[in-house]
Amino acid sequence: MANLLIVDDEQSYRQLLRLVFETDGHNIRTAMNGREALLMLEEEGSDVIISDVKMPDMDGIELLHAVRESLPDIGFVLMTAFATVDTAREAFKLGADDFIQKPFDVEELKVIVKKAIEKQALIDENKAFKRAQRDRGSVRNIIGHSDKMQAVYQMIETVAEVQSTVLVTGESGTGKELVARAIHDLSPRAEKPFVSINCGAFTETLLESELFGYVKGSFTGANTNRKGLFEAAHHGTIFLDEIGEMSPAMQVKLLRVLQERRVRPVGAHEEILIDARVIAATNRDLKQMADDGSFREDLYYRISVIPISLPPLRERRQDIQELVNHFIRKFCDQTGRNLTIAPQTVSLLENYAWHGNVRELEHTIERAVALERGEEILPERLPDHITNYNPARINAEFDFPDDGINLSTHLDNLEKTYVVEALKRTSGNQTKAADLLRLQVRSLRHLLDKHSIRTLSAQMRSSAD
Repeated sequence: MANLLIVDDEQSYRQLLRLVFETDGHNIRTAMNGREALLMLEEEGSDVIISDVKMPDMDGIELLHAVRESLPDIGFVLMTAFATVDTAREAFKLGADDFIQKPFDVEELKVIVKKAIEKQALIDENKAFKRAQRDRGSVRNIIGHSDKMQAVYQMIETVAEVQSTVLVTGESGTGKELVARAIHDLSPRAEKPFVSINCGAFTETLLESELFGYVKGSFTGANTNRKGLFEAAHHGTIFLDEIGEMSPAMQVKLLRVLQERRVRPVGAHEEILIDARVIAATNRDLKQMADDGSFREDLYYRISVIPISLPPLRERRQDIQELVNHFIRKFCDQTGRNLTIAPQTVSLLENYAWHGNVRELEHTIERAVALERGEEILPERLPDHITNYNPARINAEFDFPDDGINLSTHLDNLEKTYVVEALKRTSGNQTKAADLLRLQVRSLRHLLDKHSIRTLSAQMRSSAD
């Protein structure tokens, strides 16, 4: 039994087809034209549409085009008394399952519709299988069974079914994009695109053209029209990573897109309607940035409808063993090896602070697997800063003067000290120094200006050369 929607402006055909297919046990609805059919589809979907071509208001070809925009997999059979080669070619180009000429043989039409129903059933079965596989795997990609991670999993499953904007916060390396992908995979938009962009990796001009697209001739090098990522994510999800690095001008443009649900490609006069769920992420305190004016307050509240905060690895140390085992399997599978890890090695890993979080742990295990020549990963395969790490010693070195300190000045001096040290270790390379400090390059340059040491990196590069 299937749900069929019959669309024809002639009542006699609607009655005939209702009788034919209801006799076979199908559920039948009828519409007089394409516009009425679209309204019915909004209320309740159908498995197969059987539509005439020539109809007033909206004909069958226009209906097929509109349906394929939002329901690309639904079965669609066209009927016409005025069949031409061009009409048939256009119908199949738009994705019609079949095409039959009036007056038709009822048995032939029943065979055509049966094939369309069987095709739809296979598509649904395949979707269900993929959805089951994805549902089992999407959250599994985020490793950890600590209470804090269980709360994250529960939040992912809760927000996946709604369409609200989500803001994922957490330190670098905590897995913010994995959370965004899990939300998408568990959502009704799962079959549609998941598009990701790092907002801190582009200049303002490039970011605008990446997000919104551009038209041919809008700037030098724009030799063709290019679709933006918002348009590419239509009916799906767009993930805006490091949104805190977005310039004030781009924040204004993004806010307008979120409010109007329309984008205007660079150089275009017309706007494009888009339907993309937005998930944003940042390792910065956007609320504080909004309070001090460096991030738009209205945009902050627009993107943080549903906040999800990821805990740093040092706050869920009970997950480290599980993560370590996962990464060992991952890198051993790539090399065809079979390694275990010594208990004392695990203890050292669990003792470390992991300022780079899961990403730093992954790189550490990759290094250990590559260096280990035996069958068990020993402590010697870990970097010195991990094997020599002693939080008790660090705490003991903390000194608080009897007469107190100027905290603001002390923190500024400490910040400057770390920036200078990072530049020294990288011979003035700002990109590498920013990586050491877990910062975006733009943020590092802001600190260089703040402490009046922008020329220092150039001097260090010159000395290195």
